[in-house]
Amino acid sequence: MNDSKDSMERIYIEYSKMVYKYLFSFTHNESIAEELMQETFYQAIRCQSRYDRSCKITTWLCAIAKNQWRNYCKKHHMEESLGEELIDKPVPSSEDIVLSNMNKMEIMKALHGLKEPQREVMYLRLSADLSFREIGEIMGQSENWARVTYYRGKGRVLEEVRNNGS
Repeated sequence: MNDSKDSMERIYIEYSKMVYKYLFSFTHNESIAEELMQETFYQAIRCQSRYDRSCKITTWLCAIAKNQWRNYCKKHHMEESLGEELIDKPVPSSEDIVLSNMNKMEIMKALHGLKEPQREVMYLRLSADLSFREIGEIMGQSENWARVTYYRGKGRVLEEVRNNGS
């Protein structure tokens, strides 16, 4: 990344929506996600000389964003959790993980029981509605890795919900 203002403006235009979605997957609040996204890019500008291109720019930006989320949680004495707010939110209809006869609480318990990075991939897909390509970029992996990780997690969640329901 060069030090020019034009370069950071281009990066902001290209990646701000993805960073916002990533933060929204944690916050489930538009204004907090927007505020943290702005702070993420402010911090990126401040420390752009430290970006050494050893990872994708999306990975770097999401690492900054996640740190901003952690700082926000500490400042507001919140627990840094993923997805617990989703219990009362509808899951996107594009995903068939939630069948009409399944209890949302059971699904969230099963999601919470997944290990990282599977849990984060599931939350990014379900709550932020990110594409597998975007998830792969955020996690520093391929689109195919994100897809496989998601579908394996989905299988585990469905199995867990079915086992608890019987």
